[in-house]
Amino acid sequence: MKHTISALVENKFGVLARVAGLFSGRGFNISSLAVGETKDPDISRMTIVVDDQGEPRVMEQVEKQLNKLVDVIKIQDFTGQDYIDRELVLVKIKSSAGTRSEIIEIAQVFRARVVDVARSSLVLEITGAEDKIRAFLELLKHFGIRELVRTGKIAIARS
Repeated sequence: MKHTISALVENKFGVLARVAGLFSGRGFNISSLAVGETKDPDISRMTIVVDDQGEPRVMEQVEKQLNKLVDVIKIQDFTGQDYIDRELVLVKIKSSAGTRSEIIEIAQVFRARVVDVARSSLVLEITGAEDKIRAFLELLKHFGIRELVRTGKIAIARS
């Protein structure tokens, strides 16, 4: 099962390394990691997505150890909770005069934006949940994906 964990941390040198080290030290692969300042520039929010590999008790221990780190202010595991998540993707698609309009139509259906047009490619920007992005990329695959950049998941609890 995938766990989406939000951690409020002090915005200081080395915090990211200590938090990531805690997961790697337990054998967890971080599949997504996004970090950014909050409304308070002294505090950052880390959104971490990991697979518990069928070991929920170990995941509980990791959360407890995270809470013990001096620079960690608050931990929230969104697993089983109601939350909103998004990811940003930039994708460079091989295109020609003959395929460009079809690619743009697909982009419009998914509310993606064209952010760059070149002679032989288009760069599209899309935000959304993982399922939406997966479906979008699947439709574009046959045109030829030249390059792909993803931010990683960010999440916030519903009110």
